[in-house]
Amino acid sequence: MSVSRRDLLRWQFDLTWSLFELHLEHLQPEDFLWEPASRHWTVRPGDAGVWLPDWDEAELDPVPVPTIGWLTWHIGWWWSVTLDHAQGRTPRERVAITWPGDGEAAVAWLRGLRDEWLAVLDRLTDADLDTVAPFPWPADSGMTVAHMVAWVNAELMKNAAEIGQLRLVRAASAV
Repeated sequence: MSVSRRDLLRWQFDLTWSLFELHLEHLQPEDFLWEPASRHWTVRPGDAGVWLPDWDEAELDPVPVPTIGWLTWHIGWWWSVTLDHAQGRTPRERVAITWPGDGEAAVAWLRGLRDEWLAVLDRLTDADLDTVAPFPWPADSGMTVAHMVAWVNAELMKNAAEIGQLRLVRAASAV
């Protein structure tokens, strides 16, 4: 039985998302801003109630441990920009993508991005998958849209695992 590349990438995405949902449906409101270490990154209310992520352009060593709130913003950021590129929109700057302000809204945001991504995936043809990817690499990298889709799957899997681990550590710490 032959499976198209798009169908294989879609299967991989669906598998990753189903594992992510196991954590999303068990998150509690207080999980999102729980600080797992003294050196951490989180999201904070800024001017006019807009929630902004901690950020540093430098490669910090050690890297601050992100909160679940920060990780949900991070997913929303890279996924929003990827969707902008995939749909021919002008990509937003990182600072233009803010956290929704609470866990329930963050989960709804991510689920909405999933729906938007599925629409992109479902319309891809083999020719589309072979075109040069507009993101996350430079145009001269030779990386294709198929690479971009695989990158989304890998990035989501990594971030989902981080959120799951933080959720489990917090729950185990409370016992």
